[in-house]
Amino acid sequence: MTIGTGTDWPAWQESWDRQQEWYMPDREERFRIMLDMVEALVGPEPRVLDLACGTGSITARLLARLPGATSTGVDLDPALLAIAEGTFAGDGRTAFVTADLKDPDWTAKLPHDSYDAVLTATALHWLHSEPLADLYGRVAGLVRDGGVFMNADHMIDDTTPRINAAERTLRHTRMDEAKRDGALDWADWWRLAGEDPVLAGPTARRFEIYGEHADGDMPSPAWHARVLREKGFAEARPVWCSPSDTLLLALK
Repeated sequence: MTIGTGTDWPAWQESWDRQQEWYMPDREERFRIMLDMVEALVGPEPRVLDLACGTGSITARLLARLPGATSTGVDLDPALLAIAEGTFAGDGRTAFVTADLKDPDWTAKLPHDSYDAVLTATALHWLHSEPLADLYGRVAGLVRDGGVFMNADHMIDDTTPRINAAERTLRHTRMDEAKRDGALDWADWWRLAGEDPVLAGPTARRFEIYGEHADGDMPSPAWHARVLREKGFAEARPVWCSPSDTLLLALK
């Protein structure tokens, strides 16, 4: 696959989306429901925090769906942030912040101290349960009264091991088929990024920060809902799920 010279940011953005869809064929559906709920609960011109934003996948869909919205993306990954900043360069509705979500003071780097919606997808599973609960407390302090937090991620119910195993087997069979048809996986995508003249440096720094893979927890939807209520949200429940993933919504 030819992506370009390293400055074709839309092509890099598209390639990231395709790589993520190899793992999650229903990825767009979770984004659609997420934005449905943003519009329903906080209106068509929300101030949004795109938490652990990566390349800005949520921000891209937010602005296409709700052109009056604004978005602040926050992440620590220098390569993915380079793609995000390149993709949205010149769009005054967006801003990007480099911050470590495990740093207790990361919120001080944000341009606002209150948001209508904080949104994240397939990112927080690299945190273990205790730091994730701490993060939820900080997120609760950023969401205005009546505002929302949504997390779409792998949330595993350990009480259904046979269902989980069957889903995992089928999903991996389909992933193997797509791989044979030329789909890029995580390792392939990062190899290409590391070979690109513009992204090579940020990619090397990215692996210095994170290593090869994350090893966080994936607690159940019930755990997420309970902790979010404990941290200050009035309501919390799933609003979408697949056999492996859940979109959990918490209302302040």
